[in-house]
Formats: sequence, C-alpha cells, structure tokens
Amino acid sequence: MLRVTEPLALMGARFEANNPDRLPLAIRGGRLSPLDWQLPVSSAQIKGCLLFAGLAAGQPVALREPGGRSRDHTERLLRSFGFTVVEDSDGWIRFQPTGALEPFDLEVPGDPSSAAFLVGAALLSEGGTLRITGVGINPTRTGFLRVLERMGARISVEEGAEQCGEPVGDLVAGPGTLRGTILAAEEIPGLIDEIPLLAILASRASGETRFHEVGELRVKESDRLGLLAANLRAVGADASVQGETLIVRGGTRPPIGRVVTEGDHRLAMAFAVLGTVPGARVRIDNMACAAVSFPGFEELLRSISSPAKGRSR
Repeated sequence: MLRVTEPLALMGARFEANNPDRLPLAIRGGRLSPLDWQLPVSSAQIKGCLLFAGLAAGQPVALREPGGRSRDHTERLLRSFGFTVVEDSDGWIRFQPTGALEPFDLEVPGDPSSAAFLVGAALLSEGGTLRITGVGINPTRTGFLRVLERMGARISVEEGAEQCGEPVGDLVAGPGTLRGTILAAEEIPGLIDEIPLLAILASRASGETRFHEVGELRVKESDRLGLLAANLRAVGADASVQGETLIVRGGTRPPIGRVVTEGDHRLAMAFAVLGTVPGARVRIDNMACAAVSFPGFEELLRSISSPAKGRSR
C-alpha cells in the first residue's frame, strides 16, 4: 500500500496502520496540497489514484512514470471534462484542475485484456474467423496486438466511434502459425495483464520468446510470474525464469497436466485457452475465479473453440 499512501501522505492525507504497507488501514481526510511525484513503477492504478486526488482537492499534480507508459484511461476521461492533462517531452504528466465533472452517459467499451483471451483461442484454432465487437482499442491497451503481429498472427482492427475520448472497434482474428519474439522492457507496462495469454501462445510458437523486466508479475493477484512458468512446465512446455525475465520455448506436443491458479483469474483463463489445443488435457484447479473479470468465460470459450472450418463466429 505504500505505493499509494506515501505520495498521498505528501499531499496531506493521514493514514493509520499497524503495518503501513498492508491493509487494514484507517484514512483521515483533510485539505490536500499539490504534488510532484516520480512513481516507483509504471502503474495506471497508482497514476489514476493520484490524478483523482488532485481532482478531488482541486490541486495540480505532476507525475512521472519510469520506463514505458502505462494505460491512460484516466487522462482521457479527465480531458473529456475539460481538465488539462498534458505530457511533457521528458515524460512528466501534468494535471491542472481546469474542468468540471458533469453527469454523462457512457457505454463502456469491451475490455481488451478480456478480449485477448478470445483472440488467443482464435489463433490456436484449426479454422474459422472470430469477430469481437465493441472492444476498447486505446493504444496504451493494445500492445499485445502489436506483439502478436510480430509473432505472425492474423488479426485486424476495425475502428469505430469514440466514447469519452476512448477509441472503440472490432477485433477479427483467425488461426495462424506463430513464431517466437522478444518483448522489451519498455513494452511491458502496456501489456502487463496479457502476459499470461502471450506466454501460453509462445509455448505453441516456433523458437524462443523472452519477456524482459516482468518482475511486477510477482505482486499481482498471485506470484503470477512464478506460477506461470511452473504451470507451463506442468503441462509439458519449456519455460523458465531468469531474474526478471520469463523465457518460453515453443513446442508441438499437446499440453497435458494440472494447473494451479491460486485463485488468479488471468492464469485460469490463459490455461483454459491452452486447453483448446487439439489433443490437450489441461486440468485447472479453480476455473470459477475467472468470474472476477470475465463472468461466463468458460461457457463462451467452449462455444467458440470448435467452429467449423471457414465459419465466422
């Protein structure tokens, strides 16, 4: 919790906790001051929290993220209400309380991180075409598509209308032959949630795929990095972790084995997608946890995983 409470405390918020880095904690309100802060990691959650604190307090906030840019949904939404949010050439994001919140209607675009699992199923299928409609295609959320294109995937993006500054469109995907690639450190903040899906696809690609600087996965809903590599090995794939780098070597044997999720929804969904490979026998210890972010995922995956050749779903 220190990632959030430390900068908020500098603004004037007060926190009481037995362990300052863990819940539970008590929050004491009060007048907040302006903030200049360099984030310890690139994180849309931390960035959004501090921008909203500036919004609530009517105070300017300047933030800088290390490495690559994280998701910018908060910045886009604030701009749509007239607030000034600019990014300097040196990477500082500067907020000024120049706007005003008004009532509004919004159709929230489909989550690209959830859509990624359906795209993965289409890529591993033996035939057919899958169209996923009304997906958010914000450039800070579609880094996984650029990686998949490097890997040889056949995916098209059909752009539609914007919603409060958010671009929306359809994704169209079909089966293809994948090859290994290298994911550089600066790419990771824009696709951190899609790494489990990309890793299981890498296990079916030719050659080696390296995910650099993915240590942040150790502090997600689980030790996602360690579990990802261990579960890939458990189903017969070649995966290892060297420092903060995940290395996956592709193979052609059907995945067979038991997956331990520790309640991590993205691991459950990624390995369910891997389980659609012909001949696979992948047993997942807790598929129900997928409902955290994608209710009905298992049933939907089952409905699209065996389309007739040439059929569009």
